[in-house]
Amino acid sequence: MDLSTEYLGMKLPHPLVAGAGPLSDDLDGVKRLEDAGAAAIVLRSLFEEQITREQMAEYINLDSHGESFAEAGSYFPSPHAFQMGPFEYLEHLRRAKETVRIPVLGSLNGATAGGWIEYARLMVQAGADALELNLYRIATDPETTGADIERQAIETVREVKKAVAIPVAVKLSPFYSAFAHLAGELDRAGADGLVLFNRFYQPDIDAEELTATRTLHLSDSSELRLRLHWMAILSGRIRASLAATGGVHTALDVVKATMAGAHVTQMVSALLRHGPGHLRTVLDDLAVWMADHEWESLGKMRGNMSFNKVPDPDAYERANYMLMLQGWRP
Repeated sequence: MDLSTEYLGMKLPHPLVAGAGPLSDDLDGVKRLEDAGAAAIVLRSLFEEQITREQMAEYINLDSHGESFAEAGSYFPSPHAFQMGPFEYLEHLRRAKETVRIPVLGSLNGATAGGWIEYARLMVQAGADALELNLYRIATDPETTGADIERQAIETVREVKKAVAIPVAVKLSPFYSAFAHLAGELDRAGADGLVLFNRFYQPDIDAEELTATRTLHLSDSSELRLRLHWMAILSGRIRASLAATGGVHTALDVVKATMAGAHVTQMVSALLRHGPGHLRTVLDDLAVWMADHEWESLGKMRGNMSFNKVPDPDAYERANYMLMLQGWRP
């Protein structure tokens, strides 16, 4: 049974990767993830704003997000809200690499191409095997166009790729007007991988206190469907590796993601619910499922449900939409 895969040019024994989250915030956690069988670990993101604050020292620079007035700084968390500052993050990355033998990926959460990109170079010096560039941004300015957002994303990727020689994966949200086109542009800009998808943490409203409340809900397998859809569309059409994140909880989720074209599947919520040992459970279940269904390798399975086999994907999408709406009965 061959569960091996290749992601960002790295040969991995299987596709189960510990995604960016709190379980890797300390060296004990990093070691537990390796012992549980993680093929690679993505550290939690270092934010552009953290680095900007460190660089500016006396005040917060949030112009890149259109908040030039002084009060805007009050929205940004204090340094104490973060697990690690920029320098502590680099030291943690260095020590994590010394602690485990599996690949460790650093993560940068940015929205603009700026001086913070120097930290991409510093992550390389600290030993990162690859970088995950997390492009999380919500455009709230009505004057900002979709083309503006996509151009900034492409330029950011291009600048990061100029700064480092190691592979760079780009973590994206699904909320772009022409996602397949953007994926192709990022691919041409040098992205070595695309991670689908980031999760927006929408606030709720406390109607009694008249305040916005932050809410965090762990994912479940139902969220995987959006990832499957877009990976199936992109598989075979771009050079970059594909990683599924969000909704990967079971061996069957891994099978579906692989069939859609994923090279790796990142797990976070499932590990927060069940602990790092859940990795071993999913890996064992995956081997059993493949044996029962007579699959010799993940490589032969990968992309066998992609849209490459559909002559006209646009017509296929529209036909599915009509059939779903017309075929449903109460």
